[in-house]
Amino acid sequence: MKFAMILAAGEGRRMRPLTDTTPKPLIKVAQKTLLERHIEALVNAGFTDLVINASYRADQLAAFCGDGRQWGCRIHLSMEDTPLETAGGIRKALPLLKEEVFAVVNGDIFTNFPLSHLADMTLGNDLAHLVMVPNPAHHPKGDFGLNAGRVVASESSKVTFSGLSVMSHRLFDDLDTEYAPLRPVFDRAIASKRVSGELWPGVWSDVGTPERLSELECLLSGEGRKGT
Repeated sequence: MKFAMILAAGEGRRMRPLTDTTPKPLIKVAQKTLLERHIEALVNAGFTDLVINASYRADQLAAFCGDGRQWGCRIHLSMEDTPLETAGGIRKALPLLKEEVFAVVNGDIFTNFPLSHLADMTLGNDLAHLVMVPNPAHHPKGDFGLNAGRVVASESSKVTFSGLSVMSHRLFDDLDTEYAPLRPVFDRAIASKRVSGELWPGVWSDVGTPERLSELECLLSGEGRKGT
């Protein structure tokens, strides 16, 4: 697998005032933007073509990314006049994702998950593979159940979707609106028993608020001190 998509079109309202003038993926964590961290990690994992969707302050994202050559990859921008939500944004970008199966990374997370694991993955008859994490304090009820490597609908023992996944173009075959969230798309695929998953116990953060950004900065500064 050589194609991956980074989701970067959101306005990041919960991150205000930091996002009043800067798109959320260009916020820095320990002196490096979230977007650059994702690009570098994907390239190091073997991905050569990255699709990045952009809407809010898209000019800043375009200027930052260029054509990708500075990172040794090709970057293709999928521009959205208005944000199309997650599933809508991915579907619009499908013509740029020239492999049947591709990786997807939310632009507002931080993790040390080995993305090479996604690059080596095949889906077979499945429509998606989701990386799950233990429920963080701000999301205690979780999203989906996980049973023997399968993502299932569950009323209890749920874990949280990390924002890391592998998807097939076929996942979006039944999507009939331009603006569409991803959760209903996942729910249909899970109901048809065509979604696999795994639990990642390592470092992961949803950098969704200034408070969580500060917590992550503290965590990383602590790790830096340990390494000295």
